[in-house]
Amino acid sequence: MNRIAAGYCTVANPRNPVQVSRVSLQPDDVDAIVFWTRFPRPLLPHLTELDRRGYRYYVQFTLVDYPRAIEPRVPAVQNALATFLALAEHVGPDRVIWRYDPIVLSPRTRTDWHLETYERLAHALRGATHQSVISLMDEYRKTRHRTQALARDGLPISGGFVERDPELAHMLRGMAQAASACGMEIVSCAEPEDLRPFGIEPGRCVDDRLIRRVFGIDVDARKDPSQRAACGCVVSKDIGAYNTCLFGCQYCYATSNFTTARGNYHRHDPGAPAL
Repeated sequence: MNRIAAGYCTVANPRNPVQVSRVSLQPDDVDAIVFWTRFPRPLLPHLTELDRRGYRYYVQFTLVDYPRAIEPRVPAVQNALATFLALAEHVGPDRVIWRYDPIVLSPRTRTDWHLETYERLAHALRGATHQSVISLMDEYRKTRHRTQALARDGLPISGGFVERDPELAHMLRGMAQAASACGMEIVSCAEPEDLRPFGIEPGRCVDDRLIRRVFGIDVDARKDPSQRAACGCVVSKDIGAYNTCLFGCQYCYATSNFTTARGNYHRHDPGAPAL
């Protein structure tokens, strides 16, 4: 909110931190803001100010309810659900997207666990969102040491391949049916496998179609060239920063080192131009 008041922020290139760019946050320069979050409750008191200043925004809200071994410090699911419903009450269900993402397979989170959990959460969120986003976990080089440590502790985790796993295919069909029953479209995020046979269309998290429908404006519909080949997002500017989250999710590609993340968090200066 300090950067909103200032009208700009600076962003360091994650691959070259000395390369810093300036991004205007003036309302006339911002088509829309897409927030990604595990827990937007600290933002709720500021939504009226964003509205007053004329910002268009919507929220990608991740909510899965994994065991603590996989997600050690995320908010309790009932707290997250209450926050989701409060956010939807303020902005409407078109502007809160439920991310059940990524789908992590493990001895404690098998396909039947995911289907049961997804159905439970979908019913709890019925009427609060019109879209659900899913993807299968990808293993990144920066997270491999964590997944290997979990495997040594008896909890191997993976994402799986649909074409070789009939149980995974059954789970995805069940998720699509549950989403439909709860008034939600279900889409995939940057998923290289074609999930359309299971009723799951490719999605766009930064979505020109949603922006046009909800806000009545047209934005650049070109695919963002800086994203992965399977990503459908349109051109945008990421103003977030890696290694800044404290939730400690074992699969997270945005945090390569939890100690570094804690240090970055405690060194954060709310008055600085960069987030």
